[in-house]
Amino acid sequence: MNKSTLITLCLLVFMGFFPFFVDSAWLAIGTTFLVFSVVALSQDIILGRAGVFHMGHAMFFGLGAYTTAILNVNFGLPILATLLPAVLIPMFFAFLLVAPIIHLRGDYLLVATIGFNIIFIQVLENDIFGLTGGPNGLFGIDVVKFFGYELSSQTHMYYMAFLLLGITLLIIRNLDRSKFGRAMFYIHKDEIAAQSMGINIRYFKLYAFILGAGIAGAAGSMFSIQYSAVSPEAFNVTQSIMFFTIVLVGGSASLPGVLIGTFIMFVLPEMFREFETARYLVFGIAMILTMILRPRGIWPVKFGNIPSFLKKEVK
Repeated sequence: MNKSTLITLCLLVFMGFFPFFVDSAWLAIGTTFLVFSVVALSQDIILGRAGVFHMGHAMFFGLGAYTTAILNVNFGLPILATLLPAVLIPMFFAFLLVAPIIHLRGDYLLVATIGFNIIFIQVLENDIFGLTGGPNGLFGIDVVKFFGYELSSQTHMYYMAFLLLGITLLIIRNLDRSKFGRAMFYIHKDEIAAQSMGINIRYFKLYAFILGAGIAGAAGSMFSIQYSAVSPEAFNVTQSIMFFTIVLVGGSASLPGVLIGTFIMFVLPEMFREFETARYLVFGIAMILTMILRPRGIWPVKFGNIPSFLKKEVK
């Protein structure tokens, strides 16, 4: 067991017992931390593993949240019936929007994905087809009912988000050890060398986008269940920038790094909320110093030696 895996397991054990030591306010913060961790990990699949600059990830997060909200509030579907569409619809839009532009490099793809996020917010605020509720969003989302039992308490919400995080980590672990994970590793290291090995660059980048979008959609569904409401400002470009920054600050392709980055970007500001505006000044300075002193992130993955499971030839 390597050091990163051990740290990740220790963090999971701590989070598993977290509800026993905190009040309801901190439990709500912990639940949001888990949800944002899932979104950040899905962003890391695209940015950290495939090496694709993408700053519109809040769109996929929002698609999942609004899918659950619309199907439940407007069409009366039970929450559990909305979960699969909340995953599949972001995956469909990831393919539809990204496939034509996946050949773009660096800043060009970055700007295009920001544009998608802006258009998404405009669609929500203009209440297209009368489904999204406009600027105010949708309210009154139902609770999860499992065999007639309502999972409505804050503790229930926390452990549902914790389960989602565990599933996400398992998916990423299996991804890293699969053909797709090996291909994305080589693409991130050197696209030209990867292409010379016969790796279809566009295919694997698009695969990363679709998988990341599906996981973000699942997190969005959980987000809408937790707050029983959704609104456009929760999924704007600022949120996309935050998820992008979490991966960079924590460490690309590093599971403990992404979790630490989420803690720094989300939980720390909440801890100093009483200082209001001043906390953002201190927080901004701390971010700048972090990137100067640790340009590869707080917990960077070490690429010096290729792991044994990546030494297999990518077919």
